[in-house]
Amino acid sequence: MYFGKVKSKGDPNRVPPNQHVTTTFPVLHAGNVPYYEDISKWDLQVFGLLDHPKRFTYEDLMNMPQMDQGNDIHCVTGWTKLDNVWRGISTRQLAHELGLHENANYCILHAEEGWTTNLPLDDFLKETSLLAHSHNGETLTPEHGFPFRAVFPHLYFWKSAKWLRAIQFTEHNHPGFWERNGYHMKGDPWLSQRYHFD
Repeated sequence: MYFGKVKSKGDPNRVPPNQHVTTTFPVLHAGNVPYYEDISKWDLQVFGLLDHPKRFTYEDLMNMPQMDQGNDIHCVTGWTKLDNVWRGISTRQLAHELGLHENANYCILHAEEGWTTNLPLDDFLKETSLLAHSHNGETLTPEHGFPFRAVFPHLYFWKSAKWLRAIQFTEHNHPGFWERNGYHMKGDPWLSQRYHFD
């Protein structure tokens, strides 16, 4: 073990190529960590190619049906954390209730400080995808994305944007912050899609 990491010799069905298992939960991000003194002033705007775009308060989201989802997560920097349990809202249910247009093909996640990331609609709507407020039975800390972060465990973890402020549905794909800086547009850890040329 070194720096909380263990070189993986475990189940290759759970640990993608060139990943190491960690028992910690590393904190990686660009920009500052936001702290909300009054959560009633926070909101999440969901807009774009929808029949019923909506601005949600924190209370609105917490009053929606909740789901628990167990998964493994894989960071593009090389660590994998096994056996996570998240609690939050199904992205599939959220999109269904707001009425997706037929020409909605992609989703753009907008976070604090203008940070964005993009993904195909099919990835956003996967059964395992959610907007999470809790991890392993505890409310997310500010460093890990409080009050809500996206969780897409089948993609590298940079796609699971922290500090969400808006979700936009679009017809065409638009690269986000890291994608504009050389990261892969898809980010499949099982195909080692770290960079745009992978």
